[in-house]
Amino acid sequence: MTQVLRLAIHATPGARRTEAAGAHGGLLRVRLAAPPVDGKANAALIDWAAGAFGVPRQCVQLLHGGTGRHKMLAIALANAAALAQAQALVAQWMGPGADKGRHDGRAPGA
Repeated sequence: MTQVLRLAIHATPGARRTEAAGAHGGLLRVRLAAPPVDGKANAALIDWAAGAFGVPRQCVQLLHGGTGRHKMLAIALANAAALAQAQALVAQWMGPGADKGRHDGRAPGA
């Protein structure tokens, strides 16, 4: 049965590279290499999330925040095990010292 991960994001467009960058006020901070012009940053965020969670781009939906830095994504995952793995990945990105490492959006083992 499909499970949905709702992910609150603080997006920082115009970065050197696209990557998860720790926590920002309870949100997952994601740096985006794309500029905040013509939806390019939103498209980059969706591409990043699809790669990070190993799902097709169609499984990632921007629910809120199309024009702001605070965004809400819905990510459709195959089952409860995939949801648990995704939640663990987010916790790792947001954990203590998480902003010191780089998380470029590739699924673990990819």
